[in-house]
Amino acid sequence: MNKLTMVQALNLALRQEMEADDSVIVLGEDVGMDGGVFRVTDDLIHRFGASRVVDTPLAESAIVGMAIGMAAYGLRPVCEIQFSGFAYHNFHQLENHAARLRWRSRGRYPVPMVLRAPYGAGVRALEHHSESREVYWAHTPGLKTVIPSGPRNARALLVSAIRDPDPVVFYEGKALYRAFREAVPEAVETLPIGQPQIAREGSDVTLIAYGAMVRPTLAAAEALDVQEGVKAEVIDLLTLSPLDDRLLVESVRKTGRAVVVHEAPQSFGPGAEIVARLMEGAFFYLEAPIERVTGFDIVVPLFSREKSYLPSVPRIVRAVRRTLDQG
Repeated sequence: MNKLTMVQALNLALRQEMEADDSVIVLGEDVGMDGGVFRVTDDLIHRFGASRVVDTPLAESAIVGMAIGMAAYGLRPVCEIQFSGFAYHNFHQLENHAARLRWRSRGRYPVPMVLRAPYGAGVRALEHHSESREVYWAHTPGLKTVIPSGPRNARALLVSAIRDPDPVVFYEGKALYRAFREAVPEAVETLPIGQPQIAREGSDVTLIAYGAMVRPTLAAAEALDVQEGVKAEVIDLLTLSPLDDRLLVESVRKTGRAVVVHEAPQSFGPGAEIVARLMEGAFFYLEAPIERVTGFDIVVPLFSREKSYLPSVPRIVRAVRRTLDQG
């Protein structure tokens, strides 16, 4: 198997799905001749032509509006928003139309479209380029929200998202794009949307993360094991909505302790929903209060303060120690 970056793995998924299905269309700002701002769509226009790889105007609402129309009439559009912070301009199209059209038409018009967008901090970007606002989409009935954590699951989940009959918001941690390589098979793989995975088995505490935060969470688990003999189980959510909490509850019932990690702001964030699910399903098994390690309730700071904003290995380790010191 070739070792690919996340950018290369996503490009592979798009290429193979476009080869297999003529209804798959890519559209967005600079996705054609420039290959996308992060080069995820590189070379696709030369393979499939400008009728299937469409460079659009600088208009996010129009991009998503066109994608909804394409999807309603039988195509499978994959639209790219250059940065997730620009997606607010297409919020009404996703919420008012993409998420509701199947319901509004009593099932006559599914909307098999994907909205791809890089999200999150850690690359010293400008304002509106570093947000982690995935909870907006996860909160919206009718939308699925997928957030991969590495090249192989990104490729498999993007294939599943393209084939899904409903609209999928597909967030890609830009800090992961070229951070590491992973063996990715040439043969097409899929992963079921809505099912988390155990990224590291353990017995003492459950760590729950997704997207770009899975790597520091795994690093914290390794540090705890080496330094203190603490066996932390790490769960990679992969999907925020729909959220299948059975694996989470099962793990916390086993370990008795939990720490939730995400870079979105803490208040009303994804961690709050996860904690609520754990309280409902594993309350009598908890031996300590559940900890959250998150971004702060502020706009993501620029440059010199960015790393202080993000959850880090030391912050995660300290949270785990607090749970172990109680109960």
